[in-house]
Amino acid sequence: MAVILWKLWRLAVDGAWSSRKARRIVQTGTAETSVQRNVRARFVSAALKARELPDTLAREEVARLAAHELAALRGGLRPLELIVTIAPLIGLLGTVLGMIDAFQALETSGGQADPSVLAGGIWEALLTTAAGMAVAIPAAVALSWFEGIVERVQLDMEDLATRLFTQASEPQRPAA
Repeated sequence: MAVILWKLWRLAVDGAWSSRKARRIVQTGTAETSVQRNVRARFVSAALKARELPDTLAREEVARLAAHELAALRGGLRPLELIVTIAPLIGLLGTVLGMIDAFQALETSGGQADPSVLAGGIWEALLTTAAGMAVAIPAAVALSWFEGIVERVQLDMEDLATRLFTQASEPQRPAA
């Protein structure tokens, strides 16, 4: 839960849901100084500066800038991936240990086990399985949602960069 809340906070700080400022920068062609808290606007402002380079270098620089921003947005997703993978395995380990306890109780009783003794091991097995799934399921949902947000930012960056470079290469038309 802490990783999910931290990631939500980081995405909010980075302005992952806001594209208005970046679109305004593309329309005006003027970089803004107050873009530190908006990933798209930071990217577009840096891409505006890169436009001054020769075309091939400018495109490589924009790709580098996008990769850097997207890597920062993906930060913290690895621990969630690990939680999604490991939590069910820990639950399964608890299941196995609980079943071992149940079978040991059955063995020590010589086949005349008290059902309440067996139930303790089975209860432990089911509890740990449920706990593992209770951790993994929300983590998997959050991971998928966060990855979707990063993909949306990536698509927006591609669109913004394309618009930025096509605007720069359009011939100036005389006003009618």
